[in-house]
Amino acid sequence: MSELYYPDWQIRRVLRDTDVIAMVGASTSWNRPSYFAMKYLQEKGYQVIPVNPRAAGKTLLGEEVYASLKDIPVAIDMVDIFQRSDRVPPIVDEAIEVGTKVIWMQLTVRHDEAAKKAEDAGMTVVMDRCPKIEFGRLTGE
Repeated sequence: MSELYYPDWQIRRVLRDTDVIAMVGASTSWNRPSYFAMKYLQEKGYQVIPVNPRAAGKTLLGEEVYASLKDIPVAIDMVDIFQRSDRVPPIVDEAIEVGTKVIWMQLTVRHDEAAKKAEDAGMTVVMDRCPKIEFGRLTGE
């Protein structure tokens, strides 16, 4: 596997051009990293829509939880994946189907074949990074 490199300008552009984030694997448990990331990104002005089939229909941090990307009734700019790497391909397939612009795989999450498929579909892909951490790093927080 080659080393991943994303120039700061690319990360800034993604974060600047994103309004709606679908967080696949969002947890209703306050002590999970996805919960912290969702709360932080909401505080920074993003609409973060949680996707978790086990919690579908519930409310998480003021947002309805959906079972899948296809169930979300608004356009999604970014899909933030809080899942194991082996679960990424079907998420990317669904993101392509709904017309997402960005696939963002969280820390330790990487799937080169799914990334290529997303890029071939015209999406921007970021792997093994956290948008919460990158936002803070790039804004000096």
